[in-house]
Amino acid sequence: MKAGTQLGPRVIASVSGAAMHDMAAVLDDPNPIHLSGEAAAAAGLGDRPVNQGPVNIGYILDMLRAVGVVRDIRVRLLANVFAGDRVVAAGRVESVQADRDGRFLAHCVVWLEIDGSGRAVEGTAEIEL
Repeated sequence: MKAGTQLGPRVIASVSGAAMHDMAAVLDDPNPIHLSGEAAAAAGLGDRPVNQGPVNIGYILDMLRAVGVVRDIRVRLLANVFAGDRVVAAGRVESVQADRDGRFLAHCVVWLEIDGSGRAVEGTAEIEL
């Protein structure tokens, strides 16, 4: 692997509204915008449930784990992902360096793109190859 190598894509064809209910329980997140389109609409967010931020980051982590061991990730949330959205997790290797233990670490830029709407998440990650 070298600088410029493209990572992914990991495509989620349709973000599951039903999975949001499960994740709300796992995350102990009672916010109703994750459970109903009506609650999202009442909050001024549109008419579909909003996916949890940690799940959106998880899509990026899944994409990275296909390449190596994730050592660090730093991202920011830019936009909401809604039930039914198609999203694509991808990235690019910026550099590869050996650490003092002889392991190769890839420094990457990463993102989650909402099909037709721009980026929902972007940031950096370090993976051990």
